Amino acid sequence: MFNNLLQNITNLGLPQELIVMIVGALPISELRGAIPLAIFSFDMPWYQAFYLAFIGNLLPVPLVLLFWEKIAELASRTQKGAQFFNWVFKRTRKKETSIDRYKWLGLLLLVAIPLPLTGAWTGAILAVLLGLDFWYAFSSITIGILIAGIIVVSLSLLGWTGAIIAGISLAIIIIVSLYKKKNNHHKEATQ
Repeated sequence: MFNNLLQNITNLGLPQELIVMIVGALPISELRGAIPLAIFSFDMPWYQAFYLAFIGNLLPVPLVLLFWEKIAELASRTQKGAQFFNWVFKRTRKKETSIDRYKWLGLLLLVAIPLPLTGAWTGAILAVLLGLDFWYAFSSITIGILIAGIIVVSLSLLGWTGAIIAGISLAIIIIVSLYKKKNNHHKEATQ
């Protein structure tokens, strides 16, 4: 399915840079698909692939955060639309516990770990479902996209070595963030 979509986009005669941004903006591929496409299929340098995929992945986030509820409401008036949005809500709600517990950091990590059914779209939809403030959610998702891009570039260029580097880096970010959060809670409790 993705290959057919990519072939259709390529057949439109669009510039490669725009194709990378479109693939980065799509909910399933996001930058997980856009960066390898740019590097391996279009022979783009990693920094150009990263930049275009990052911008493409970030573009739908404000739209989802601002208009998702209205879109879901309108689309749910049809049987197919209702089925689709019920499926999306059900899948997204499974991630709710970690976000609800760790808030900003949890949302960031959901977006930052480039696995299926994680990423900017899932993070933005979940932020809407949890009623998170726009700027709170947008900042967390943006940094998550940045980290995911670094991980995907590392994996694309360095293979397993990149995976290890990315994993260690992500672990350090998590540990430092949790340590800071624990210290902030401790300071608040002693005041």
